[in-house]
Amino acid sequence: MSSVRSIAKLAGVSITTVSRALNNDPAVNPKTRERVLAIANRSGYVASVGRRVNSNLGFVYTDESTVSHPFDSAVLDGVMRGADEQRYDVLLTNLKRDKRPDESYTQFFLRKGIRGVIVRTMRESRSICEAIAEEGFPMIVLSERFSAPNVSYIDGDSRADSIRAVEYLIALGHRRIAFGFHSIPDRDHMDRFAAYKEALDKNGIPFDDMLVFRQRYTLAGGATILKMVMSMKNRATAIFFADPLLAVGAVKQAHALNIAIPEDISIVGFDDTDLRYGVHPTLTSVCQDAGALGFEAAQRLTRMLTNREKEVFQISVPTFFEVHESTGVPPTNIEEANSNDENGMTQYKTAI
Repeated sequence: MSSVRSIAKLAGVSITTVSRALNNDPAVNPKTRERVLAIANRSGYVASVGRRVNSNLGFVYTDESTVSHPFDSAVLDGVMRGADEQRYDVLLTNLKRDKRPDESYTQFFLRKGIRGVIVRTMRESRSICEAIAEEGFPMIVLSERFSAPNVSYIDGDSRADSIRAVEYLIALGHRRIAFGFHSIPDRDHMDRFAAYKEALDKNGIPFDDMLVFRQRYTLAGGATILKMVMSMKNRATAIFFADPLLAVGAVKQAHALNIAIPEDISIVGFDDTDLRYGVHPTLTSVCQDAGALGFEAAQRLTRMLTNREKEVFQISVPTFFEVHESTGVPPTNIEEANSNDENGMTQYKTAI
């Protein structure tokens, strides 16, 4: 790693100027500050604390923290395992909360003692990832894809298996298939939504926006979707959930209302861990190993830091599809139940 002295020599400025630039002193000329930060990034500089050089990786949220979600929890576990192998620590931080308005992303990370970052972002904050990459700070985006050639990412590609899941339901005889996903859009959920529509179109089934349900990715959100579906006129006979907690919440609510799965409603979920085995019946699911994604990201980032070479890569890891007991043929009495319901509610409305 470089020192303040070597940066000063390369930048053609004094050691004091380098120190002030790294610490965001407003007295430093902006062009000088940009030159110093660029050299610091290229040379792998990291600030020292006392006699110890920091060895922190940042697990960074550009917006709301979602660390309680099964995907993020599994990813973070993988990141920590990957970082441990190279004797790095992991620091959890939130840019929206912690970054000062007048400092660059590089200055913020240096102030935190962070040498490289693994970034979780939503669609609205993708520009932050591009800005970090533009500064040249070592970074990998997790679970989002970019066309920008300087942004490295590792992403799970669930589109093909999401199509397979919907087509499996169609093969069982389902024609009214609902879709449930997170109310705040990200690339993964939107990919699965696009796959859902594509599968319907390929099989000559008209898309019906009334069968699309957006709820926050919680157990309560899944329960709400299940109740809304079962209350519909001409209701769906199957639901594809693009999120693990929504699927589990729906199963729990079905048990509470004495709704049989799959006899009354078939459910396909998405699983980032092994959550599908923790409910009854075991969920038919599109699956990915979120922990492996985090481990791979940490391994690549630490290798980048150790070798002091910037590596740009864009990796999409395929998911897989597992059939279990939560899916079956549509209920035989569904057309009769729908046609006899004068109030536009199914037989489950009273229970709900």
